This record gives sequence, structure tokens and C-alpha cells, in this order.
Amino acid sequence: MAETNKAVVEVFEGEDLAVSLAKYVADLSNKFTSERGAFTVCLSGGSMIDNLRKLPEYLDSIEWSKWQVFWLDERVVPKTHEDSNYKLALDGFLCKVPIPPGNVYAINDTLSAEEAADDYERRIRELVDKNLITLSPSSGFPKFDLMLLGMGPDGHVASLFPGHPLVQENKRWVTFIKDSPKPPPERITFTFPVINASAYAALVVTGKKEADAIHSALGKSENPVKLPVALVSPEGELKWFLDKDAASKL
Repeated sequence: MAETNKAVVEVFEGEDLAVSLAKYVADLSNKFTSERGAFTVCLSGGSMIDNLRKLPEYLDSIEWSKWQVFWLDERVVPKTHEDSNYKLALDGFLCKVPIPPGNVYAINDTLSAEEAADDYERRIRELVDKNLITLSPSSGFPKFDLMLLGMGPDGHVASLFPGHPLVQENKRWVTFIKDSPKPPPERITFTFPVINASAYAALVVTGKKEADAIHSALGKSENPVKLPVALVSPEGELKWFLDKDAASKL
């Protein structure tokens, strides 16, 4: 285990990553449901859902009815489409745990990208008004309990890509992209102020293709331009879950 600023970096072999990640999420779930009667967790797509495969093993020790599930980013496609992060999660661990359907906040897939982003932000604001989600006292952005983030080989997180203007967005909670460099092109995404207002954030990265971006973010890189992944800085704890391939250039 290593620490960098307020980040904790752990490297795992084989199934140890999924096992450790499941325990980490379960412990935070129990912490927040005990403290305030709810657990607001935000999911990304990609390999993240597969890395959560051990979570259903905590079926009897987690108060699933108190979970509130959101998406850090979503492809603007029908919920039944293979590219849908909602479908990916539903076919993964979500179908194995008893989270009430009304506590799972998917985007409205009948809307355009811009309309879907506006609608998702409006729904989050309604939950803030109901005190289900708190606001960060320091930034005024919604403070989710846990962000579960993956990373692409180019260092993008959510749908915030290197060099894209959305990386600099600092007013919106949820915004949209129509020219994603990774298909499909239309997506909605949380902005960095929301990601960084979180109480906890976990960056879960596996694979050799990600090693260069991991080195850029965590190693002694000479490049002054930070990749999006290096901009993740929650108000609380940041923990990196890496497999040996992803960490191979550190």
C-alpha cells in the first residue's frame, strides 16, 4: 500500500481486487446507512461493473433498501442497448441485490443528450431538496457518499476526456457531450466539481493498456498537462484499486 497526498494506492493480484473492493463498498454502505439512513453511490460503466462482482456476497450484511444508485456518466442510448451503462449494471450485480427499483436513477432515454442531462440534474436537485443528498458546505455541489470510477487508456474518467472543454466545466452538475472520442458519441456526465465534492472516491483500474495513464497520474511524469484521472480529488478519501498490469509502470 502507498499513499500520495490524501490518496491511498493499493495493488492487487487476481480476485483479490474484486474481494477488497466489495468489502470497501460494504463497509462504506454500513457507515452511511448507520449515520444518516441512506447511501448514495455513483457508478461508472466499463469494467467497473465486473469488478463489483463480489458485492452480492454481502447480501445479508448490507441494508440494500437504503441504497440510492446513480450514474457518473451514461451513453444516450435506449436502456436495452448493449452500450447502456444501466443495462451493464442491471445485467451485472444490480440484478442480484435487493435495491428497490425506485432507488436506481437511470437517465430518461427518450430525451436528447442535452435534455437528458438537464433532466438528470433536475432530479438530483429534487433529492437535494428532500435531504437525501447533501450539499458540500465548501463548494455548494452535491456531496455523494461514494464515487466508483473507472478509467480509460487515455486517462478519461466518466465522460470527461483529455483536452475536451467539459473537463473545465465548473457550474453545471450534469452536462452532455455529443462528440465523444469514444463511441457512442452522445453521453451525459457528471462534472468534476460534483465528482470532487464526494465524501469518498474509488478509482478502479485494471489492464496493461491503462499502465501509461496510471504512470502519468501517479508516477513521476514530466508532463505538466494533467490527464482527467489526475484531477480526481474528492473532499474525503481517494483510494486507488489497481491490478498488477495497470500498476506495471509505477
